[in-house]
Amino acid sequence: MRGLSGKTYWLVGASEGLGRALAQQMSLAGCSLVLSARSADKLQTLAAELPNPARIVTCDVSDRVSVLAAARDAGPVDGLIWLAGVYWPFAAQKWDAEKTEAMFDVNLTGAARVLGQVVPHMVARGQGHIVLVGSLSGYRGLPGSIGYSSSKAGLMHLAESMHADLRGSGVDVQLANPGFIRTRLTDKNDFKMPFLMQPEQAASEIMTLIRGHRFQRAFPRLFSLLFRGANFLPDWAYYRLFGGKPG
Repeated sequence: MRGLSGKTYWLVGASEGLGRALAQQMSLAGCSLVLSARSADKLQTLAAELPNPARIVTCDVSDRVSVLAAARDAGPVDGLIWLAGVYWPFAAQKWDAEKTEAMFDVNLTGAARVLGQVVPHMVARGQGHIVLVGSLSGYRGLPGSIGYSSSKAGLMHLAESMHADLRGSGVDVQLANPGFIRTRLTDKNDFKMPFLMQPEQAASEIMTLIRGHRFQRAFPRLFSLLFRGANFLPDWAYYRLFGGKPG
């Protein structure tokens, strides 16, 4: 089991929802935290509630200058947890160029910006821990999910590539793939969300991953089997179930 007490973790995307819940659980586990998001107000409120030390470093992950400054302010850390993300649901027929670009720029490219300032230092010292939060929606393309599912799929692929490269290096890489979590993002959905989790439940699942040494954890488990199993369906069967009718 991985020891967390006394370790310093940088949580990017910690101001609310899953990030906030995970910060609370990690602080209770004895971690010192660096909390990042675009706005300081919610981070200050969160930091004041935590039982262990927490520093606030504001960061706009879509802005390289902001990321560089945040990495300098965060300083050396034992671990990085990537939770930042934006989401708007729409189909290709209603393509919103601005929102699509924003989802890629935050969810995927933003992660690459932050990782680029952290991973090389961890590799140089032969020690570190990276946790990326993907999504069950990233396993295969879904209808009504232009931008979000694709950006999460890219993030999950990035985690897999990092894990392949860094095994045995002393830098551990892990990937958490949650289903629906009740947050301000999923509040935008106008459909029934099966197995909807509270942020605290999802944070507990990620804590289980962090404490262990498995690469990946997909949850809720029963719901995850549907998404992971979809990879084994032939295209004709998958798109008959999940796609529109052919013209």
